[in-house]
Amino acid sequence: MKDSVIRLIIVLAIISVASGLVLALTYNFTIPSINAIAAAEQEEAILEVLPGAETFEVIEGADIPMYKGLDASGGYAGVAYVIEGGGFQGIIRIMVGLDVENEVLTGIKILSHTETPGLGARITEDWFQGQFAGKSINDGFVAKEDVDAITGATISSRAVSAIIRDSIPPVVEQYKALGGAN
Repeated sequence: MKDSVIRLIIVLAIISVASGLVLALTYNFTIPSINAIAAAEQEEAILEVLPGAETFEVIEGADIPMYKGLDASGGYAGVAYVIEGGGFQGIIRIMVGLDVENEVLTGIKILSHTETPGLGARITEDWFQGQFAGKSINDGFVAKEDVDAITGATISSRAVSAIIRDSIPPVVEQYKALGGAN
C-alpha cells in the first residue's frame, strides 16, 4: 500500500513537470507570433482612427503611447494614442484618434476588452465606435446624454466614454508640450 502511494506521487510529479515544460515551450514558441499580430493590429488601428493618414511616426518622450499621423504629403493628419481603463468585467484598451488642431475626435477603435459577450462586448460594434468620430473634445462624453449607450450594457458604455473623456486633456497637453504638429 505504501509503495503504491509513493509510486502514484512520483508519477503525478513527473506528469506535472512534463506538462509545465510543454506549456513553457509552447509559450516561448508562440509569443513572437502573438506579438507580431498585436503590433500589426495596432498599426492598422492607428490608421483607422486617423482618416487621411497614410503613415505615422511614434511621438518620442510621451508618457502615453502616442503616434502622429501623416497624410500622403507628409503633413499632419492627427494624433492617435492608446489608453485603457476599467470596464464592467475588466480592462478596456482603446485606440483614440484626435485632430488636436481642430479639437475633434477622428475615431476610436476598441483594441481589447473582457466585457460580457452579447452585452458589453457590443462596444466593438461599428455604430457604437463610430458615434465618437467628429465629436468635439470639449463634449461631456456622458452615456445616455451625448453618447448613445448600449441597451443592457450601460456600465460598459459609460466606461468607454469616461476613459476617452479623462484621457483627452493630458494627451492634448502632452502633445503640445512635445512640439505639437510641427
